[in-house]
Order: sequence, then structure tokens, then C-alpha cells
Amino acid sequence: MLAEYLPVLVFLAVGFGMAVMMLMLGSLLSPRHPDEAKDSPFECGFEAFDDARMKFDVRYYLVAILFIIFDLEIAFLFPWAITLDKIGLFGLISMGLFLAILIVGFIYEWKKGALEWE
Repeated sequence: MLAEYLPVLVFLAVGFGMAVMMLMLGSLLSPRHPDEAKDSPFECGFEAFDDARMKFDVRYYLVAILFIIFDLEIAFLFPWAITLDKIGLFGLISMGLFLAILIVGFIYEWKKGALEWE
């Protein structure tokens, strides 16, 4: 029973050993030239002025969720387009229904003003 897990344990040990070796080599061989410009914040272009745990507007999350939903639904079009000749008229009608529901949802969100950023 334990012999079945031996290759997995060897794989984990080799992976862990290589990770530790790479980290040690990186810390030993990398050049260290501390500079004020290198240590300054560069993501937003200015110094932080408020708490990092401040609350975001709900619209930010709404737009992010809508993007994920519509992006994942569009991902269903690729396998459908590849197998369209095999699934025939039934596949065409079912995808038309799927896209109609998607368009109705998009129009609903548009009319509700969820896509507007003030």
C-alpha cells in the first residue's frame, strides 16, 4: 500500500527541493541595489492617502460580476460553433434561444442603469 505512494512522495520531495534551491540561488546571485525610486509605490502613481481596507462602490462589483457572467456565457459559443454541423437544426435553435435569453438579460441590465458609471 505504501509503495503505491512512493512515486508521489518522491515527486513532492524533488519539487520542494528544486523550489528551495531556486529561491536560495535567486537570493544569493541577484544584484542588490536599493534605491528610493525602486522602493516607491508605482501601481497608482501616487502615495497612498487612505486606508487600504476602504470600501469600494457597489457598482465596481456589479460591473465585474456582469463581465464574468457575459464572458463565461460567450465561452459557450466556441464549442457550439465547432460542432454546429453535427448537432444540426436542434443545436441552432437551442443556441438561438440561449442567445435570446442572454440578450434579454443584457437589455434588462442596460435599462436598469447597471452599466453606467457616474
